[in-house]
Amino acid sequence: MSRYGRAACVAVLLAALVGVNASSASAEPATSVSYPQAASATRFNGLAFDACDAPSLTAMRAWESSPYGGVGVYIGGPNRTCAQRNLTAPWVSTVSREGWRLIPIYMGSQAPCTTRPNSVEFTAATASARGTTEAADAVTRAKALGMLPGSAIYGDVEHYTPTDSACRTAVLAYVSSWTKELHRQGYLAGIYAGLNSGALHLSQAYNSTSTARPDALWIARWDEISALTGWAGIPNTHWANHQRGKQYRGDHDETYGGVTINIDNDRFDAPVATVAHSYLQRGSTVVSARRGPTTSNTIAKRYEPGATVQVICQTAGSKVGSSTVWDLLADGYYVPDYYISTPSNTGYSRPLPRCTYPYQVISSALYERTGPGTGYAVARTLYAGGLAWVSCQRSGTRVGTSAVWDRLEYGNFVSDYYVATPSSTTYSRPPIPRC
Repeated sequence: MSRYGRAACVAVLLAALVGVNASSASAEPATSVSYPQAASATRFNGLAFDACDAPSLTAMRAWESSPYGGVGVYIGGPNRTCAQRNLTAPWVSTVSREGWRLIPIYMGSQAPCTTRPNSVEFTAATASARGTTEAADAVTRAKALGMLPGSAIYGDVEHYTPTDSACRTAVLAYVSSWTKELHRQGYLAGIYAGLNSGALHLSQAYNSTSTARPDALWIARWDEISALTGWAGIPNTHWANHQRGKQYRGDHDETYGGVTINIDNDRFDAPVATVAHSYLQRGSTVVSARRGPTTSNTIAKRYEPGATVQVICQTAGSKVGSSTVWDLLADGYYVPDYYISTPSNTGYSRPLPRCTYPYQVISSALYERTGPGTGYAVARTLYAGGLAWVSCQRSGTRVGTSAVWDRLEYGNFVSDYYVATPSSTTYSRPPIPRC
């Protein structure tokens, strides 16, 4: 029996040890994510904007004087309207290197009761299959743009008639299939939806064992209030751990650096696109790329002086030179950052994210502890569906069928038994390194 089915049987016994409420989740709603070795999530917290057409590089550079740090881009879908002449892999690479975080949007088929005119729609009969095929297409398009596994892709579910129960059921089927296919291919599943229709219905089905829950929710509510909590009808415990965005103002013009763009306003604290960045190997030393971020890991390949490497993210490892930072490369191997031409050779470098692998919590509540065991102090609580942003794994107190504990990116630990990682008994590799 998997940990998902087992959870109800052991929850009462473990509640006192781990701090878990007695209720539990099955494989749905919290499905696992099949991250490949060369993957990592990226999170953005701040103001963003989205425009129908991706702005030119000139415009993006002019808008570096704006308050925005993120930009929504429409990567595909049968209902995408603008031509996207600027949205290419070089554009994605350049604006990401210059510090912008990208929010991939896929304008897929719409609900059979959508209020959006002239839309390609799914039906009750086709909703599930369409969710799968469109998620697969979204992944293909994201990869072509250089958006790597671990990225979140947001399916755009426009407003629909919320009182139509058959339509509601079809939307949930579409979103469930969308989520499972993205997870199967190593991507996080986001949904953009109206507060009073899709977002509300997803929240009502949050703990449904017949619906796979998306990892992040981006609502549309044009009230000019950017708050990411206090959403009507959606408890603050739903999508609670860096999993929310809000589009709080609709179409209007703004001007920065002499360039005017018609935009929507967004506030984000959620996963976005992961993009690799090119750097050179510095110095005259041949650098060994290893299968983990320590010098004790086996050597997988070597890079000659001056070689170009594609860095996905950075993580902590054994000290080399003046730095304990290691770089995960697009080939899935690690190199000491000390030998790479990132901005710093002593610490972490922007715009590179930390290497993290988010998975949903499968219990109704789970304590984060200050160390890898039930005897450590409780630091905070994660709720069902909250993302555990895992950076590495190590052994600790046995809980259920597992002695593995997950170290979160900010240093706390949770029992891996109650996180939707691929294994409920042992370490989940690839790609999570050992601590």
